[in-house]
Amino acid sequence: MVQALRRLPSPRLTGLGAGLFASASMLLVGFLDWLLLDGSPLAFGLLFLPVSALTALWVRTADLVTAPIAVPIAFAVGVVPIAGGSGGFGGQAMAVVTALAVHAGWLYGGTLIAGVVASVRKVRDMGRRRRRPVPAGPAGPAGARRPAGAGPGAAPGPGPTGPAPARRGPNPARDRRPAP
Repeated sequence: MVQALRRLPSPRLTGLGAGLFASASMLLVGFLDWLLLDGSPLAFGLLFLPVSALTALWVRTADLVTAPIAVPIAFAVGVVPIAGGSGGFGGQAMAVVTALAVHAGWLYGGTLIAGVVASVRKVRDMGRRRRRPVPAGPAGPAGARRPAGAGPGAAPGPGPTGPAPARRGPNPARDRRPAP
């Protein structure tokens, strides 16, 4: 199973791209479910779960927070074809609201999957960043300064006289003299 998952493509979608992917996928699933299975809520819900997982897997690391937000929107978009409803816009809107309420378990389940996948990816990314070595430039790690007179072989840190005094700019409140 792990090898099968590694063979899947791993695109990196922006937050908007992930939302569009999930919405378009669920709209397609909704129409296919309506055409082939006469709007089966079980089939729609079961197909919603992998779309949720793929959305959370394919979103960029910087946009991970958008996956659990985009997935419920995609569910609402996809439920429109299978909701039924008649009587114009009002009847269709009531059917969609009813379908969202009746199928809330699938909605919560898919959102939970997207949230867990996004959280695991974020924790793994934070662990990778913590283990990543800090690149040492001319000033050392993270811009650390060497004391004056320290050569390239000297250890960074405070010099033999201790840390340098803090530099302060002019302070008008301190320089003010009390009136006589």
